[in-house]
Amino acid sequence: MLTKKQYELLMLIDRHVKTHGVPPSFDEMKDALGLKSKSGIHRLITGLEERGFIRRLPHRARALEVTKLPENVVGARAHGREGFTPNVIEGRFKNGAPPAVAGNGEGGSDMVALPLYGRIAAGLPIEANRDESETYDVPAALLGRGHHYALEVQGDSMVDAGIFDGDIAIIERTDTADNGEIVVALVDDNEVTLKRLRRKGASIALEPANAAYETRIFGPDRVSVQGRIKALIRSY
Repeated sequence: MLTKKQYELLMLIDRHVKTHGVPPSFDEMKDALGLKSKSGIHRLITGLEERGFIRRLPHRARALEVTKLPENVVGARAHGREGFTPNVIEGRFKNGAPPAVAGNGEGGSDMVALPLYGRIAAGLPIEANRDESETYDVPAALLGRGHHYALEVQGDSMVDAGIFDGDIAIIERTDTADNGEIVVALVDDNEVTLKRLRRKGASIALEPANAAYETRIFGPDRVSVQGRIKALIRSY
């Protein structure tokens, strides 16, 4: 099984080799997939290499070779069809329809469409972005009871807790949290951030998990909990 991005990169390399005789450059791959940095391309290539779809060729420029394609692609080509098919894990973004909100995660479909509320800072706080028109499909097994939503992580202040830039954080809606839990915190009613919550007397501390960032202290009336992290989804 491949992620959608892995599939897109594999097919891009395959097409480019057939057309130009060489794979695309890393900059071309980055631009074609809409990624911000070449580090994401390196991760995708490593994932494809580990799964046996490509191999690196030593001592050659653009040294990548497609060694196989997904079986569904081979079959589709044999019948004159080609495209993205269920052999690939797809994280779909849907527009227009009201988002479905997760319940207890028991029974029903294997995938649940959660509201995708923009990007959340795992660094300096950013203004919350709640666009109800976008959703993100997640496995129902990741969800427990209650209601959930998804946020894309921005920044590196929680890396020591295993939360990285570009991760999709699955958040359980709640307005309460225990000391030490990682929460979505709304600061001064207009900024949202992902941090570890600590209560110290009458104050609330929002702690990063990166020594490069400082803990920020607020009065209790300046911070409200919007949810706590339940799971992470990461693309390679």
